[in-house]
Amino acid sequence: MLPVTDTVSIPWSELRFIACRSSGPGGQHVNTTDTRVTLLFDVENSPSLTELQKVAVKGKLKRRMDKRGVLQVTSQKFRSQKTNKDSAVERFVELMQWALAPVIPRRETRTPMSAKRRRLDRKKRTADRKRDRKLPDFSGEY
Repeated sequence: MLPVTDTVSIPWSELRFIACRSSGPGGQHVNTTDTRVTLLFDVENSPSLTELQKVAVKGKLKRRMDKRGVLQVTSQKFRSQKTNKDSAVERFVELMQWALAPVIPRRETRTPMSAKRRRLDRKKRTADRKRDRKLPDFSGEY
């Protein structure tokens, strides 16, 4: 079992790994070995997640999922397949923890008096500046 949060653990059997050719450092070695690792997790059909958790994951990680509801995490930072696999699993856990974190509703607060005062002072300065730019009225009496 892969522990994600205190309440959620995902069995290793639900994770699939695909290895393919990687770009980046490695010279000729890169052209012959499959070092890039893609972790696949089927969110839609996972028995480890509740429906509410699935909705949360789909909402926050929809850019990393395909149309079938499969989450993809790719790693190709390192030159070895094992290190990239570990990196992909680590990134997957971080993403799932972020997606499953409860949303704290924003508490509404009043606008502080100092902010109101600053806004009004700024408006007054702008009005004074514009008033000073005007030509004086010479049509009046002396």
